[in-house]
Amino acid sequence: MASRPAPTPRKRLSFAAASLLLACAPGMAQRLIQSSASNGLVRLHNTDWAVLELQEPRKDLPCNVTPSKPVLGFDLKFHAGYEVSVPLRDLAGSENLLTILFRVTPEQKGAQPAYFVQHIRVPPIEPDARGEAYLQGSFDLGEGRYHVDWLMRDRAERVCSAYWDVEAALSPRDRDIVVALAPATVQPSDPEPFRDEPPVRRAAEEPPLNVKVLINFAPQNSYSAVLQPLDTNALVSILRSIAREPRIGKFSIVAFNLQEQRIVYRQDGAERIDFPALGEALQTLNLGTIDIKRLGQKDAETRFLAELIRSETAAEDRPDALIFAGPKVLLPEKIQEEDLKQIGGLEYPVFYMNYNLYPQANPWRDAIGAVVKFFKGTEFTISRPRDLWHAITEMVSRIVQFKQQRASSNGVSR
Repeated sequence: MASRPAPTPRKRLSFAAASLLLACAPGMAQRLIQSSASNGLVRLHNTDWAVLELQEPRKDLPCNVTPSKPVLGFDLKFHAGYEVSVPLRDLAGSENLLTILFRVTPEQKGAQPAYFVQHIRVPPIEPDARGEAYLQGSFDLGEGRYHVDWLMRDRAERVCSAYWDVEAALSPRDRDIVVALAPATVQPSDPEPFRDEPPVRRAAEEPPLNVKVLINFAPQNSYSAVLQPLDTNALVSILRSIAREPRIGKFSIVAFNLQEQRIVYRQDGAERIDFPALGEALQTLNLGTIDIKRLGQKDAETRFLAELIRSETAAEDRPDALIFAGPKVLLPEKIQEEDLKQIGGLEYPVFYMNYNLYPQANPWRDAIGAVVKFFKGTEFTISRPRDLWHAITEMVSRIVQFKQQRASSNGVSR
């Protein structure tokens, strides 16, 4: 076995910084400081109050703070935050504890500030350590302007402080999007993508829609050995957007992974999507390994997809719509039309919510897109939050219209 080359100085620097971050990982979670129930005030150390109120940047503890511009995510929340770098030599010693405290105040009259605290345990660092330690923080916003007062102190009471303004605003072309958080709202970022969904008040004037969703939980990069958080959050956001639609009241979910050629999770005819159970099931994915039995099987993924579609469209329950979701599936062989003709005509509309962050780099129709085209369905490319918003709106409108037309043709009065 060939020996590994010695790391360059730059590599040694990145290794040192990474080791600090890994050691701090368990304590990196930010928490919202709750106000006192009696007077509504937040209790802080007097010195921290003074730093926040003084509004004068300090560098007793050398650090550089870089705010991040609020960005609308697929979950339709604005995500803002910061990155802070600290020279490793300024953290040298047997151990240290960094406390980050910051306040986010909406400019809207009468809105209350939100306070966050974060404690980071620093492992022993040599006095001659070189490089930087990088720390991050984030929070979620509704639309509006905000002011951020930020400080970090160590056990020696050295302080670094910074202050900045941010604005969470929709672009003119996105004005019709309804943001998930109300204006002038500040919340901690949710680290758990599979938390349970709050109950949704369903539309009462119409019978609720019944949809079946076949979602491929796979990374954008088909060669990736892991499902990246960015991809996971986007796919879960697609499901949450469907779950939050008031006109949909019944859900059948089939989560699968084409690389492993298996159904990971199933939920039939439920009034709510069980996100915690879905998240637990997805932990069984093992994209970095390949079953040796499948190596010799020609077009195994194509046959798996064809059988999945055949079995789900042949099921006794007839939904109001069949929805495919997931990243592009580029297979050497597409499903043959003869196989699709055996399924016959579907008595409901078919949609494909194609999660594709870089459509210009991958403009070709994939295997699922070809299936949807065969069934005269509609494909939506989901590259940005506005794409998801408009796709859900258009899709539900078409389902309702199709259902009304079918009822009218059958002589059923509404």
